[in-house]
Amino acid sequence: MSSTFSLPAKPPFGENGGKFFYQKYNVRGTGAKAAAIPQRSGMLSFPQVLKSDISHHIHEIVEKQSNLDNLANQDACRKPEFHPVFLEEAYESCRMICSEYAKTFYLGTKLMTEERKKAIWAIYVWCRRTDELVDGPNAVFMSSTVLDMWEERLQDIFHGCPYDKLDAALTDTVFKFPVDIKPFRDMIEGMRMDARKCRYENFQELYLYCYRVAGTVGLMSVPVMGIAPESSSSAQCVYNAALNLGIGNQLTNILRDVGEDALRGRVYLPQDELEQFGLYDNDVFAGKVTYKWREFMKAQIKRARFYFNLAEEGASQLDKASRWPVWSALMLYRKILDAIEDNGYDNFTKRAYVGKTKKILMLPQAYARAQLGSGLIIPSNILQLCKTPRSFRNQFLVQK
Repeated sequence: MSSTFSLPAKPPFGENGGKFFYQKYNVRGTGAKAAAIPQRSGMLSFPQVLKSDISHHIHEIVEKQSNLDNLANQDACRKPEFHPVFLEEAYESCRMICSEYAKTFYLGTKLMTEERKKAIWAIYVWCRRTDELVDGPNAVFMSSTVLDMWEERLQDIFHGCPYDKLDAALTDTVFKFPVDIKPFRDMIEGMRMDARKCRYENFQELYLYCYRVAGTVGLMSVPVMGIAPESSSSAQCVYNAALNLGIGNQLTNILRDVGEDALRGRVYLPQDELEQFGLYDNDVFAGKVTYKWREFMKAQIKRARFYFNLAEEGASQLDKASRWPVWSALMLYRKILDAIEDNGYDNFTKRAYVGKTKKILMLPQAYARAQLGSGLIIPSNILQLCKTPRSFRNQFLVQK
């Protein structure tokens, strides 16, 4: 299934016709929490949570990425020197990919500082290329060996030895910002899960998968986006919120793509929860929207919204210039859940999506939330921008 950024199957990008990861010789130079499993049919318990086994692992990532001095001292001797023109071309390639395949998110990055938005583009591109290993057109060639080589290549990126221009942009990023390699490795491990596993017995198993393929994106991004100097929240709280946004996004991807995944023999829904609603794999493969299915989907959508609610506070604690893309993503994915409901919970034959007009109307709202923070009422004169998206777009979105 499409993971991480909800990516469509597109031709891979990179050098050598997209085969850059197949040859060994090409490689060069929280408290995290999961929603409780329902105890009886039709019920999900909120806000009760189960502590995830990976919370200590995530805490170590946060501690390391928050310690700027240690990271700077550790990497200073390995910092690569790139020709400015080459580096500019590398980031421009990342910008073009991001603008093509993640339009809403890309537009949200345009208020960020120059260095930050370039870094976010570089991280996005690496995540997309990683996702393409399992979900892209060349996925037929995917194997554990491919992922092993990709992980070696990641190590080279962090050691200052990128293979191509796109890798070079990420190399420059990780030497400018306190980004740890662990979330990147965890994402690759998520691809390994996708390659060998097509069923998840319970939500704890599914949560681990969601963390690896999507929650990691939040951990990668916070050091680049920055925490607001005036924030009263701890770094751990902000990272937890970023992680929760990733979990909510991936749960939404799963609910949106049920029908597509079923055609590939994959069921990403917790098996024990399906059973509690009187449903089984055969019901998923049959693709019939029944009363049981609708009730099951209502519970799953409620869980995804729960994670988005947890993400809100942290989104408002980021550096002010970095909040817009986060709020845009949060609001966009919530609208995908709305679309599933509007489709009568038919995610077998109907694709839940947010149309271009709705996206444009959403951007001013996301911008207002980003500027004002959480818990504040948005003035009507700002919300009025939603009725005039063209002027808003002209003001903020057409600048290169």
